[in-house]
Amino acid sequence: MKKKISIAIDGPAGSGKSTVARRVAGELGLLYVDTGAMYRAITLKALRNNISFYDEEALGELAEKTRLDFLLTADGSYHIIMDKEDVNEDIRSMEVNEGVSFVATVKKVREVLVKRQREFGARGGVVMEGRDIGLVVLPQAEWKFFLTASLPERARRRRDELQGKGLAVSLPEVEANLRRRDEIDSKRKVNPLRPAADAVHLDTTALSIEEVVDEIKRIAGGEKTNVL
Repeated sequence: MKKKISIAIDGPAGSGKSTVARRVAGELGLLYVDTGAMYRAITLKALRNNISFYDEEALGELAEKTRLDFLLTADGSYHIIMDKEDVNEDIRSMEVNEGVSFVATVKKVREVLVKRQREFGARGGVVMEGRDIGLVVLPQAEWKFFLTASLPERARRRRDELQGKGLAVSLPEVEANLRRRDEIDSKRKVNPLRPAADAVHLDTTALSIEEVVDEIKRIAGGEKTNVL
């Protein structure tokens, strides 16, 4: 059997990469891995254990001792499982949103999680999304995409997502959060957010999820991308 391809999707928060990656994976029969959910899970566990986001040693130890898995649910979506607990909803809170970029700057945390992400992608047949997939985690991916969108549009999407989960958040609050995260992600010393040289850039501001998914499938070769 020939090896299935790997697709790397990077981009800032709210660019649509999680929803797009999940849909592309489902339609092409590939495993979906949300690396951001892994950092969010560590952030959630740090909050639960009252560990400071500035205590790099404690955060590194926490990441090493935390078991993370992905579970395919009945509706076809993948949930992040932390120490055998489904935390897929808990990791989307504003409190986690505020802290995840700080946790993701910790070198030891990134070393631990990147190693696990590479293990997920080692056999191919994966759509993986995050901030450093094309450059660091899966530089060997056959296709790399970098999704962007305007800050106002990304804030609107994230606000609608959070409100849909019953969280009372305002558009200015969400936009300020995304602006802070953009700055932290792009300026961090360890694996800052930037596109791979061979990544295909897609501005999703005026595009629907379906249009972005179709474009990625078209570029990657549609159903032909299942095998090489």
